[in-house]
Amino acid sequence: MENIPNPISIQNFTTENGALYRSLPLSFTVFGLPLYSAPIVLVNHALTGNAQVTGENGWWNDLIGEGKTIDTEKYSVLAFNVPGNGTDSFIIENYQDFTTRDIARIFLEGLDALNITQVHTIIGGSVGGGIAWEMLALKPNITQNLIPIATDWKSTDWMIANCFLQEQILNNSSRPIEDARIHAMLCYRSPESFKEKFQRTTNPNLSVFNIESWLAHHGDKLQKRYQLASYKLMNQLLKTIDITRNSESFETLISKTNATIHIIGINSDLFFTAKENRETYQELKKFKDNVFYNEIDSVHGHDAFLIEYKQLDHLLADIFKAETIAK
Repeated sequence: MENIPNPISIQNFTTENGALYRSLPLSFTVFGLPLYSAPIVLVNHALTGNAQVTGENGWWNDLIGEGKTIDTEKYSVLAFNVPGNGTDSFIIENYQDFTTRDIARIFLEGLDALNITQVHTIIGGSVGGGIAWEMLALKPNITQNLIPIATDWKSTDWMIANCFLQEQILNNSSRPIEDARIHAMLCYRSPESFKEKFQRTTNPNLSVFNIESWLAHHGDKLQKRYQLASYKLMNQLLKTIDITRNSESFETLISKTNATIHIIGINSDLFFTAKENRETYQELKKFKDNVFYNEIDSVHGHDAFLIEYKQLDHLLADIFKAETIAK
């Protein structure tokens, strides 16, 4: 069952940077079985995503739904909208007020408001996975399973550099959303993905390469559905993932949780590289037994977590498709 987003009001929230927000609307959706009647899967959306994870406008329909990997006939699927992501009329203009940890804190307050003390799984790709890492660091027993996909517990220098360039484009371009999206697509995909798709072909009607018209199309498409303030905010979150900032060490933080951690990397990801993911896995294995690493094999780069659903289904089957599921 698909629900219309429901509002929770987060009162008197002070961000890590010291900005006070008297009221923050936190909307959410619930799909599948009603809350409290089945294991809960919390899905955190990525940069241009939202809480509509499945259904008519769902962005992860290949993974979530009746009979799918995350079966809405077995689970309650919960998703929050990042406040200011453009889904409703609420906008955050001072995007630098927020870090990824602030959003993790807001999501945890949302769970508290719903009287949810623990979920079966927190899963998210890209910045959504970064928020998941931050949630676990803040509240180690909030979930039985953590599944960060195409992400990591920290933004690397490479990620920060690309977010800095995105910020420059968003603040200085005459076509900020279109131009920032064109640049981002170069990191969401890979050289091999472009080669496979376009083969240096041209569009004779436009007298341009097809890769150029494709990039322009994606820029125009996002401009029509996305707000500039939302893009700036979500880019800021992508840049500020770091569970250890002003906190304890990675080992100290993650040693506090009993959650099983399933890291999923992508061998062609240019944003959160598979090498970084494997290094995180090796670090975890030094002090934690219930941690696993798997890798999506794809030419499509970072976006493969939205494309390679058959591989994801195979990698996640043991977690979600057990015949008997403990509530």
